[in-house]
Amino acid sequence: MSHEELSPTERSTVRRGKHRARSERAELHEVLDNALLCHVGFTVSGHPRVLPTAFARVDETMYLHGSTGSRLLREAANGTEMCVAVTLLDGVVYARATAHNSVNYRSAVIHGRPFAVTDPEAKWSALRAITEHLAPGSWEHARHPDRRELAGTAVVGLDLAEASVKTREGDPGDTPEDVAEDRVWAGVLPLHSYWGTPRPSSEQPRRRPVPEHVSTRRTP
Repeated sequence: MSHEELSPTERSTVRRGKHRARSERAELHEVLDNALLCHVGFTVSGHPRVLPTAFARVDETMYLHGSTGSRLLREAANGTEMCVAVTLLDGVVYARATAHNSVNYRSAVIHGRPFAVTDPEAKWSALRAITEHLAPGSWEHARHPDRRELAGTAVVGLDLAEASVKTREGDPGDTPEDVAEDRVWAGVLPLHSYWGTPRPSSEQPRRRPVPEHVSTRRTP
């Protein structure tokens, strides 16, 4: 694991709950590599927007993709300032007082100006990375994008230089008085995501076995 530290800026510095901030870049990588969805915030004509999308991390760059007609991708390609949030929910914290109920989580926030990925080789590599992050094994299994599909797909990158990581783990933060009174149960209900049984497409005319890269996929 790399011990390189994050470099906080004015807007990426955690101010509320500073003790939950994480400083190592490897912890940023861990959050991004275990999540499949991010939420991208940006402003258009003074109006805030937040949109969910898939992504992938390659070294110190986060890649997003979508239709060339997407407002998100058009704004990103134009260098509009954006803020990307990624959250992994690990459990619900049941406290002795409702004011102290909480969640255990790992989260990352990245600030910056995205850049358009137009070089054909770089775009191809980014699309492969996004595909393999979301659906490992698909790049070698399924048909690759053709020229028309590539022309209709935009790819942007976002440098991870300006990022923060914040986490919570452990028990409820109850007051000493509530703990001493010991009126109710308190603790954590862990949340675990898992993959279900693969379901074949309804438009598949021939019965085919589930490919190994699907049937053996493990939850991160």
